[in-house]
Amino acid sequence: MGLLHPFIEIIEWVDDSQDTIVYRFPVQDKEIKMGAKLTVRESQTAVFINEGKAADTFGPGLYTLSTQNLPVLTELRSWAYGFHSPFKAEVYFINTRQFTEQKWGTENPIMLRDAEFGMLRLRAFGIYSFRVGDPLKFLQQVSGTNGYFDVESIAGQLKRTIVSGLTDLLGELKIPALDLAANYDEISKSALTKLNVNFQTLGLELASFFVENISLPQEVEQMLDKRTEMGVLGNLQQYAQFQAADSIKDLAKNPGGMASAGMGLGAGAAMGSMLFQTFSQQPQSAPPAPPQQPQTATCAFCGASVDAHAKFCPECGKAVEPRTSACVKCGAALKPGAKFCSECGASQATETICKSCGTKIDSDTKFCPHCGTKVE
Repeated sequence: MGLLHPFIEIIEWVDDSQDTIVYRFPVQDKEIKMGAKLTVRESQTAVFINEGKAADTFGPGLYTLSTQNLPVLTELRSWAYGFHSPFKAEVYFINTRQFTEQKWGTENPIMLRDAEFGMLRLRAFGIYSFRVGDPLKFLQQVSGTNGYFDVESIAGQLKRTIVSGLTDLLGELKIPALDLAANYDEISKSALTKLNVNFQTLGLELASFFVENISLPQEVEQMLDKRTEMGVLGNLQQYAQFQAADSIKDLAKNPGGMASAGMGLGAGAAMGSMLFQTFSQQPQSAPPAPPQQPQTATCAFCGASVDAHAKFCPECGKAVEPRTSACVKCGAALKPGAKFCSECGASQATETICKSCGTKIDSDTKFCPHCGTKVE
């Protein structure tokens, strides 16, 4: 703080608070001595005001005040070169550090249109941080001549700015309500860019912005819970049967039975009817398959329709030629005259006995493979 002398020789501000943005150095009824020491610490900016007009601005550092480092004030006062007399001026210190853990939230629900649920009322909240980006603009647009200005003095305006901008952003993004939680990071980044435009008009900078939660109305949440239960339950009939069986088990544990449970005879009958209907309902079985039509063939002599398994034609009495034959080895159905089985590959030739040596050979073999005798 300045020393209590007629002339101020040291100008500085030691910030002991955590939320002070602007502090006016006490110079009332005092004059600043030319050659006084000005100390501006890190995250501070000092601004000299002359008769309500902003003059010179100083960043972090140690300064000895003179006409050389007060060019604007020198020009406003029309000082001659080498002026050494004390002078009057207001000195404002602006805190330029980042103010973190600032909370925002929707006091009233945000009305949005959703493709699936129609009109919705959403609530949201989160945190943000900001700093003074342009000290001179902040003095001119916000704090003015206030000797003390803290975060609380502007918090309400910043929250309203955030909610208004976020409402507009959610309408532009058109994210489905069920997908909002999966897009918090994307919404936060987009909001940081969009809201910074409004903050900069106040000489501020939005350093960070986070959406912590966007909640749906209670009615919609209950509907989603029901939808989730339906998906978990799956087969509702089986679930109803399980619930009915479980209720019977609970009633059986009651020594007084259903009557002592306050249900009465009529209620017991109604319960029995309900349980009967529950357990009697069975899933519908598939319709029976249509009867197979009998296989038929055509008689080669008269053209009449004949059952495929008939040996004689019922019209002309002629013997029906077999349409199929059986494999001599595996029994598979073959076309008449087939020499090999299409299933096992076995030859369909019948066996015969060699008259000379008695060896069994195929009937289509011309010479006996054992003795060489010609087969008749």
